[in-house]
Amino acid sequence: MAKVIQVGLGTWGFDWTKQVLPTVASAEMVAYVDSSEAALARVQSVLGIPEAKCFGSLEAALDAVDADVVLGTLRTEAHFPVAKQALEAGLNVMVEKPFASTIAEAKTLIEIAQAQGKLLAVSQNYRYFPAPILATQLLAEQALGPVDLVTIAFRQHAPTRGHNYPEMPDPLLADMAIHHFDLMRMVLNAKARRLTSRTWNPPGSPFTFDPAGVLTIEFDNDTIVSYQGSWMSGGPRTPWSGEWTMDCAEGDIRWSARNHFDTYWGEDRLILRRRGETPVEPDLPRLKHIDRAGSFAAMVEAVDTGKVPPRFPSGVDNLGSLALVAAAILSARRDGAWVEIDEVLE
Repeated sequence: MAKVIQVGLGTWGFDWTKQVLPTVASAEMVAYVDSSEAALARVQSVLGIPEAKCFGSLEAALDAVDADVVLGTLRTEAHFPVAKQALEAGLNVMVEKPFASTIAEAKTLIEIAQAQGKLLAVSQNYRYFPAPILATQLLAEQALGPVDLVTIAFRQHAPTRGHNYPEMPDPLLADMAIHHFDLMRMVLNAKARRLTSRTWNPPGSPFTFDPAGVLTIEFDNDTIVSYQGSWMSGGPRTPWSGEWTMDCAEGDIRWSARNHFDTYWGEDRLILRRRGETPVEPDLPRLKHIDRAGSFAAMVEAVDTGKVPPRFPSGVDNLGSLALVAAAILSARRDGAWVEIDEVLE
């Protein structure tokens, strides 16, 4: 059983502590870390975490307990120093996305993990839903022949969704679309080659930076992805995965996932339509853990068994998703000029 230290108990970290960690029985939580005394007091009073397991710094926790994994659920700019400290101390690390603020930082963490022989992973939780997993399998089997075009639409209206970060830089490309970029790479099992990106800020938007955009992305298997996303959409909201149409030689596959909002929890959907035939909805795979619990359980499994499970979001793999974010932002700043992915990886 992997012994885990959680670092970061703010609003999102507290949600991890309350909603996610108790569902993964294969993990033993040995310490909880936050520099805020109030955050530590909250997990003790609300969740019953023993005071003896709470520490004001990762260094103090490492001195007090034996552990295998550090789980970072803290603000983005703290991902790099915490992950670096944990890796250099000889622990495996999983952090929330993005796992670093820059490509250079990401490469540094990957190098340290490889030198230490430890796992570095990113909680790309959208991978752990039934529909994208089945979509990945169907494309790998070429169930409808090769795919050449994928269209994705993501629509939300942030002001009525309680989005509380109007001053966040690149709220679509950096904060949200990274999930969709990561799913593109997983489902297509391909590398992005180049892209063009245009973003804008609609009238009446509370955002300081652009919350809407359109992208065209070319992959090395010659598939083209057309992506439209907006935090200020006036249309019907999509599930968090977006709505996907994968156009194949013999038909198309349409799917969506992570369809939950507040108290509503909808099912994933996948529809396979062979040209000239009635559409069918194949049975979706049953998963023991989904969403964040899925990514965390995969990390624990990898540490416990020494074997990386399928679709594992390692730091090395996730560099491709981080590069898509960097390239998309760069293209938007260049008024939609094509950007080669290799440019941002250099």
